[in-house]
Amino acid sequence: MKQTTNLLVEIFDKLLKVFGPRHWWPGDTPFEIMVGAILTQNTSWINVEKAIQRLKEEQVLTASGIHQLKKSELASLIRSSGFFRIKADRLKALVRFLLEEYEGKLVKMEKEPLGTLREKLLSVKGIGPETADSILLYALGKPIFVVDAYTKRILSRHGMIPGNASYSEIQDLFMNNLPLDEKLFNEYHALLVHLGKTSCKKNPKCDICPLGYMKGPRGRGLKKATGKPQGP
Repeated sequence: MKQTTNLLVEIFDKLLKVFGPRHWWPGDTPFEIMVGAILTQNTSWINVEKAIQRLKEEQVLTASGIHQLKKSELASLIRSSGFFRIKADRLKALVRFLLEEYEGKLVKMEKEPLGTLREKLLSVKGIGPETADSILLYALGKPIFVVDAYTKRILSRHGMIPGNASYSEIQDLFMNNLPLDEKLFNEYHALLVHLGKTSCKKNPKCDICPLGYMKGPRGRGLKKATGKPQGP
């Protein structure tokens, strides 16, 4: 466990030194961040920003505002985010959950214990583990680690997880080996996302990766500058 902790800390320190604080997740309010967590499913952030801007222009970026919109009207406003009809359904479900469970007040929502709130979020239509954890961490400041495709790719290439590791297994790697600190988890996830976007892509740019070759506890790593991962 100590080896894993040391390696996770080393990765974080290297990424923070090179990239600096990421100031993620962008959003003026916790509710805006929650909406963004739904809209960013299967699309790029630039498309999400356009949709959020449209909601702001129409002055409906609130729980009551979205609740009062017809589903077709909401879908039209978020068209840029892709899969807009599906996402309109999911936003409606999220808002209905907020209004029914917490009278639309995020202050009440924040008071729920982490485990209980996560279970409730996962019961909402269209909210899976990554979306639920993004809401918990970034909107509500709960100490939970968000796992995404970038995280899995990076850790797999550096031999820290098998290629078939589950969401919960990857999440546990961080939460069992690092302090349960919301700010740390926030910054760490944001740094991994930035690494995934800039160098650890599907076709990796190992020559510019801040991590270089780091051999993980499973005895594998990414061979620098070859672009060929060893293992999954």
